[in-house]
Amino acid sequence: VQLQASGGGLVQAGGSLRLSCTLSGLTTRDNFMSWFRQAPGEERKFVAGIRWREGTKRYAESVKGRFTVSRDASIYTVYLQMNSLKPEDTALYYCATSSAVDTTAVGATSWGQGTQVTVSS
Repeated sequence: VQLQASGGGLVQAGGSLRLSCTLSGLTTRDNFMSWFRQAPGEERKFVAGIRWREGTKRYAESVKGRFTVSRDASIYTVYLQMNSLKPEDTALYYCATSSAVDTTAVGATSWGQGTQVTVSS
């Protein structure tokens, strides 16, 4: 599977952005689509994920109530709607797939390139 992430940018605190991840070559092993983020000097961390077929979702505690993950199976795209953004949300955001519901970076089997999100105070 190949993943193409887009939608990052510069936004003021309190603003919103929507990230998109377009998938191609999806296989039966790609069951869980997730978003991770990595700030400079930090490890890559799970943000949100969705089961491709069932649509059930998982969120990191730090983004619950502010971020929403969704998918449009007809166009093989996963979204991350980010509202009420904070400066601490600034990071390189990656989309990824895994065969099981896995919130660890080591569990991901495929990665897209990152898209930068910068939130100014």
